[in-house]
Amino acid sequence: MFIDFARIKIQSGKGGSGAVSFRREKFVAKGGPDGGDGGKGGNVIAVGNENINTLLNFRYSKHYKAENGKNGSGSNSTGAQGENIFLPLPLGTEIYDITDGKHEKIAEILDHKEEIILAKGGNGGRGNTRFKSATNKTPRYAKPGGNEQFFELELELKLMADIGLVGFPNAGKSTLLSRISDAHPKIANYRFTTLEPCLGVVQVSEYESFVMADIPGIIEGAHDGKGLGIQFLRHIQRTKILLFLIDIDSPNPFEDYQTLKKELHLYDPDLDRKPHLIVLSKIDTIFGDNKEKLINSISKKFEDNLQESIMAISAVSGENLTQIRRSVFNLLKKIDY
Repeated sequence: MFIDFARIKIQSGKGGSGAVSFRREKFVAKGGPDGGDGGKGGNVIAVGNENINTLLNFRYSKHYKAENGKNGSGSNSTGAQGENIFLPLPLGTEIYDITDGKHEKIAEILDHKEEIILAKGGNGGRGNTRFKSATNKTPRYAKPGGNEQFFELELELKLMADIGLVGFPNAGKSTLLSRISDAHPKIANYRFTTLEPCLGVVQVSEYESFVMADIPGIIEGAHDGKGLGIQFLRHIQRTKILLFLIDIDSPNPFEDYQTLKKELHLYDPDLDRKPHLIVLSKIDTIFGDNKEKLINSISKKFEDNLQESIMAISAVSGENLTQIRRSVFNLLKKIDY
């Protein structure tokens, strides 16, 4: 199961209180203050983990609390520090503070083993030893520990992939990903087969590869949430290149492309400016001379109206899949360098 959204509550540890204590030993009639400091409370810390790709664990466990610091004691003994609690998060997770109705982005996890403190533990209180002075040699007070911090958080995962497959439902995205990568998405001949984003590593050569994401099908009105559009569109934001997959059997492939571009632009204008490729899919469904004529006709319309070139493939027969791998990788290299 792919979970890309969760809400949790976190609480750091309270600081331990400082001690009021005086030295008591045989032959020492009036020992001075020896109260130790309290220990610091534990922090709540987010940690990036490249081996996790879902927020599933946070769906079932909602409350996270770090340990309180221990109180100080005599003989200038400092209380033990409270244990930190670590929240392992997949790369690409955005963290929002939603305490008291807010919705403020406070952090983003992008790197493996990256650590971000989400809630700081309270400082340990100072023992009465700290307050000894020339004018007050026997202080009888100490500081209490600092308070804990409490937050309600919203976690939102956006996939981190090089290539994002974009298209209408049943355009052949899952089939393409399954044929050119190690991914095994669900494939069936009906709309919205893919309900969860799926990642696959595409091997171009022994030392060359890229990560492709199969984004669930987008429909008109997706930017307003129609067809779970907002949940799907958020994953496209992190991809470097968009690969528009257009079904050659569509009544109007050109119009399909324009609709997809429009939905991306209305959701986030920056998406409309991402580098992209346009690919006609399912060309195995057209036979004889009709195939070449139809591909040329569609290509000409894209070139004449948008100055865009297109490629034509069949994920079923494997036609032009090697070329699409190489084209995508070459475009990726231009962006990265």
